[in-house]
Amino acid sequence: MSPLTRRTLLASGTALPLALSAPVAGAAQSSEPTEVRWLEGAAPAEMTGVTWGLPWPKGQLRPDQSFSLRTADGIAVPVQTWPTGYWPDGSLKWSAHAIAAGAPRAERYLLTPGPAAVPAKAVTVTRQAGRIVVDTGILRCVINTGGKVLIDTVSRAGKVVARTGELVCLHQNDPDEFDEGGRKIERYTGEVQRVTVEQHGPVRAVVRIDGKHRAKHRGRDWLPFTIRLYFHAGAENFRMVHSFVFDGNATKDFVRGLGVRFQVPMNDEPHNRHVRFASADGGLFTEAVRGITGLRRDPGSAVRAAQVAGRATPDVSTWDTRVSSRLQLIPAWGDYTLSQLTADGFVIRKRTKPGHGWIHAAAGTRAGGFGYVGGAGGGFAFGMRDFWQLHPTQLDIRGAAGAAAEVTLWLWAPDAKPMDLRFYHDGMGMDTYPEQLEGLEITYEDYEPGFGDPYGVARTSELMFWALDATPSAERLAAQAAVVRIPPLLVTTPQRMRDAGVFGDWSPVDRSNPARARIEDRLDFLFDFYRKQTDQRRWYGFWDYGDVMHTYDNDRHEWRYDIGGYAWDNSELSTDLWLWYSYLRTGRSDIFRMAEAMTRHTGEVDVYHIGKYADLGTRHGVQHWADSAKQLRISTAANRRFLYFLTADERIGDLLHDLVDADKTFLALDPLRKIRTEPYEPDPKALAVSLGTDWGALAAAWFTEWERGGDPVARTKLINTCTAIGKLKNGFITGEGRYDITTGTFATDTVAVSVSHLSAVFGPVEMCSEIIAAADLPEFERAWLQYCILYNATAAEQIAAVGQSFGSLNLKQAHSRLTAYAAAKTNNPTLAARAWTEFERGEAGYPSNSPWTSTRITGPVVLNPVDEATWVSTNATAQYGLAAIQCLALVGDRIAG
Repeated sequence: MSPLTRRTLLASGTALPLALSAPVAGAAQSSEPTEVRWLEGAAPAEMTGVTWGLPWPKGQLRPDQSFSLRTADGIAVPVQTWPTGYWPDGSLKWSAHAIAAGAPRAERYLLTPGPAAVPAKAVTVTRQAGRIVVDTGILRCVINTGGKVLIDTVSRAGKVVARTGELVCLHQNDPDEFDEGGRKIERYTGEVQRVTVEQHGPVRAVVRIDGKHRAKHRGRDWLPFTIRLYFHAGAENFRMVHSFVFDGNATKDFVRGLGVRFQVPMNDEPHNRHVRFASADGGLFTEAVRGITGLRRDPGSAVRAAQVAGRATPDVSTWDTRVSSRLQLIPAWGDYTLSQLTADGFVIRKRTKPGHGWIHAAAGTRAGGFGYVGGAGGGFAFGMRDFWQLHPTQLDIRGAAGAAAEVTLWLWAPDAKPMDLRFYHDGMGMDTYPEQLEGLEITYEDYEPGFGDPYGVARTSELMFWALDATPSAERLAAQAAVVRIPPLLVTTPQRMRDAGVFGDWSPVDRSNPARARIEDRLDFLFDFYRKQTDQRRWYGFWDYGDVMHTYDNDRHEWRYDIGGYAWDNSELSTDLWLWYSYLRTGRSDIFRMAEAMTRHTGEVDVYHIGKYADLGTRHGVQHWADSAKQLRISTAANRRFLYFLTADERIGDLLHDLVDADKTFLALDPLRKIRTEPYEPDPKALAVSLGTDWGALAAAWFTEWERGGDPVARTKLINTCTAIGKLKNGFITGEGRYDITTGTFATDTVAVSVSHLSAVFGPVEMCSEIIAAADLPEFERAWLQYCILYNATAAEQIAAVGQSFGSLNLKQAHSRLTAYAAAKTNNPTLAARAWTEFERGEAGYPSNSPWTSTRITGPVVLNPVDEATWVSTNATAQYGLAAIQCLALVGDRIAG
């Protein structure tokens, strides 16, 4: 039988309604304005157009609600609004909003239901001769719908500023390890296969481009990509989000360079052409293609001052003739490269032209990923976000002394070693399951031949481009570079988020008594410790940035980066959720940015997007794809929902949608293959699915799709499985269900007692709370409350309830939040007291008498000075954080002051 699909569901007549498309009966429009402010505190110096998301209380607003925006002093701000989430009654749950590049700068804005102001000139999207033309009112971008050139031209006031925007890739057939010259480098260019206009104004337009990279000299296609281009009304810039999937053979396909390239016409005289690069701390490298400062003869102070400032110099006829008559003898420097090969150093070098030597120009620690080439008559600014964090990266300018400069933003720098994704060991003889389980016992790595394959992992990068009418001032360039480094975002307050009732059980920071304040201090300590560890331990790099390490090695004063399953965390025990809930309740920008980077990483690198493991994530390990445990608990939508709803990011939306049919993975890969004692053949009508980590991940994807108003199959599967769990004699305590992929439900005749300490710690706690609040499922709620009460209960209480003790279970502190949930739902003070006892005791976590301090370690026992807390582990941190946050929200009034 075929899996349940939208077509079969609708044909059966059993489809359950999604969000209502008609106005919500009785929806009360609130006239109270919602204040939004800049995440980083101050208004950005460069207004480039901003998109953000906001939640709304159930039943308050219609799904098609319009909004007006104004500054605090009453100035109307044009805004574009669209829904991104709905409550079960069809009312608006999440809205997305965009403002134009020319919006008034203000520290805060007020959003109110009502008619939106429109921009003086809207961004428009039209089709002309098989091309898509986007016009912001200042910038005009012509996008091709096929071929190897993505962007035909970028122009301003009728003048082309950049052309021939394309994707480039350098492929190498070996890792270049002193191979006696046997390597072969091949050039690939992105080939457009499909172009989709996703939004067309009036404030914001989005164009999606899908394709693959194609070899120039043979027919191979590889590295599928999705490019999104973002335009805002009144903008002289546009944003690019670049995502690609690795679909090569890790032993034969090595990326030597991966980038985005434009051609920039150069019309000014060489002495009026300028090159700029930015450092990460706001500094600028500023030079002219042909410099006229520092010469033996002086052209004049006005000439020198103009060139240094980037302005057009006075006419050459006004110069000192000893200079003007010899301009042709001053070298013109046409080629520039800025390469950031590590997190700790970049180098700028230049040369006059190919065939001649490179000259060292400058160097620094961390580059800002921003550059400019152009002159008095206009130019092109360009930038790459997280430039030094995602090393090795590179910015190239070629031919700036000629008719056109070639600009390449390298996501993977050609100056670096080629991208080597091969598995890190040879298997060490672990050819059988018993041998592999022995390996798990010693290194904690679940190895299996052929499973450490990167085929299908992905990465997303963010870039920005400006079409400018002249070389900007140093102050303007610094402002543009700052926007590239930290794109501005509008947010609301934690209390306003909490009042909307989204994301389950959390509450804003409250230090109203000593006990609460003590826990808040500990939460702050843990986040600040990991924030510092990221930099001190250099948790950076193209494939690594955004993740943290799993476990510490006290003897080496080092995280166990090279030991099996103790290395990269890969979302183990919900590190992502800890960061996101920490942000929700604090509103701290540094927490948001760390959570954002983690979501970008774990949603792309730790998850397979194509191939036999598609929709599965990889368990923690030395490489992000190394472990053979491919699991839904890592790819879970529970970790990505926050960034999507808070920013309306379309790429995250893609990742969420991809997981809706993740139940099919149980036909492709048996997660229990190494420990089963009986023969097992996947049966579409009776798949063995864990009611904890597996169902929790499926439920997160289905709930989120329902929330977004997507495929009705998602809601049907969610309600079907919740109803079935409620009908099981022992509910969640059954441990595993027989899942029928053809109907999207569990069999209800299974009677068992099987409880794992991992079942609830990868998102089911948070998702069950939201599901119960959203849907009328009393039997499901009863089953969940039973699990919450019994997990940390005494053996006698467990036997009395289900006839069997659960045995010795781990993570009791983590599960204190389940006890707190049951206490809150049943208004049981005894359970509330028990929850705080479990939390403070800290079994398999952090007891209240933990040190709560770190120690500074310096040489010679460590390479670099670091802060060390040998009692800290990432599993314990994530679960302590979530337990603290949820216990405070649920039974905070029961804590002893």
